[in-house]
Amino acid sequence: MPVRTILGTALAVSLCCSGSSYAASDPHAHHGQHDHSGHHHGDTMLMGTHIHKQGDWMLSYRFMRMRMEDSRNGTSAISPDTIVTTVANRFSALAGQPPTLRVVPTEMTTDMHMLGTMYGLSDGITLMAMLPYLEKEMDHVTYMGGTGTTVLGGFRTATSGIGDVRLKGLFRLHDDRTHHVHGIFGVSLPTGSNTETGAILTPMGATPTIRLPYPMQPGSGTYDIIAGLTYTAMTDAMSWGAQYEATLRTGSDEGYTLGDVHKLTAWLGTRLQSAIGVAGRLSYLNVDNIDGIDPNIVAPVQTADPDRQGRERIDLTLEMNVSAGDGHRIGFEISRPLYQDLDGPQLKSDLMFGVAYQKSF
Repeated sequence: MPVRTILGTALAVSLCCSGSSYAASDPHAHHGQHDHSGHHHGDTMLMGTHIHKQGDWMLSYRFMRMRMEDSRNGTSAISPDTIVTTVANRFSALAGQPPTLRVVPTEMTTDMHMLGTMYGLSDGITLMAMLPYLEKEMDHVTYMGGTGTTVLGGFRTATSGIGDVRLKGLFRLHDDRTHHVHGIFGVSLPTGSNTETGAILTPMGATPTIRLPYPMQPGSGTYDIIAGLTYTAMTDAMSWGAQYEATLRTGSDEGYTLGDVHKLTAWLGTRLQSAIGVAGRLSYLNVDNIDGIDPNIVAPVQTADPDRQGRERIDLTLEMNVSAGDGHRIGFEISRPLYQDLDGPQLKSDLMFGVAYQKSF
C-alpha cells in the first residue's frame, strides 16, 4: 500500500503543560532541567521527541490499550454474513478448505506494557531502549459447513509475551533558541515470539490447536531498521513540532516478513497551568501487507491472509499531562481514528487509551 499524500493532514492541536520556562539566553537550558514538562518535551506518550543533556536519565512506563471491532473493506463496513458468502478463501485449493472465508473475527483487544529508558550519552546524542509486553485477545464467530449463513458458534484466542525490543539513537542536527531537529536511527530485535498457538472452532465443529494468525503474534521474527526525523520548536508560550518514523523490515522468518510501517505525528501546544495541561495530536499510520506467507498459518479466516494486513489510518488523540516536580510526570490519553482504509476485510480500530509515567534525573 503506497504512502499517500495524506501526510499533509497530520497537523495536531497539542496543549502541553510546563513546569518552568527555560532561560532565553541558553538554548540548551531546557535539556538540563529535572522537571521535564510536556511543554518542553512534547507528549508524555511519545518517546524520542527530545534529546537529553549529557549524563541525564529518564525512565518510563507506558500502558496502552487498543480495541478493534467489526470488519471493514477499504473504507466501507462489511458484515460477517457478507464475508462468509462473498470473500474468497486463499487456501480453497487445499484439501478440506471451503471456497469462502467461514470464520470471522468480531473483536480484538491489545494491551501493551512498555518499559523505556533514555540516557544522554552527550549533549548531542541520546540513547533509547524500549521493552514491550503484549497481551492479545480476539473473539471469532464460526459459520457451519462450507456455505450458508448458519452460525455454528464462537471462540476466543489469546496470547501474551514479550514483544520486539527497540534500540534507538537520537542525533542532534540543529539546535537554537527556538528550533530543534534530530535524527532517529535504531534497530528492532526479534525478541517476541511469532509461533504462538491456540485452539479454534472449525466450520465442521472440530477444535484443533493451530498456529495463530499474524495479528495474534507478539513478535515480528525479523531484525528491522528504525529511521526517522523529529522537529520541535518552542517559545515561552507555545510549542509545536512533527515526527516521522519508519520501521523497515529486513530478512524473513517462518517464510514471511511483516510489512513496513510509516508514521507521521505533528503537534502544536501551549500551557494551561504551571503543572497541568491538556494535549492533542493527529497521527498518520501506513502499514504494508506481509511479504511471503507462513506455511503453518492456514485457516478460512481473514487474519490468516498476508494480503489482508495493510492499512492506512489517521488518529486524533487527546491527552492530559501532570508534572509533579522533581522529575516526575504522568500522562493520560485517549485516541479515536478519524479515517481508516483497510486491505480487508479487516477488523477496524476503535478506541485507544493509555497512561504513562516518567521519571527524569
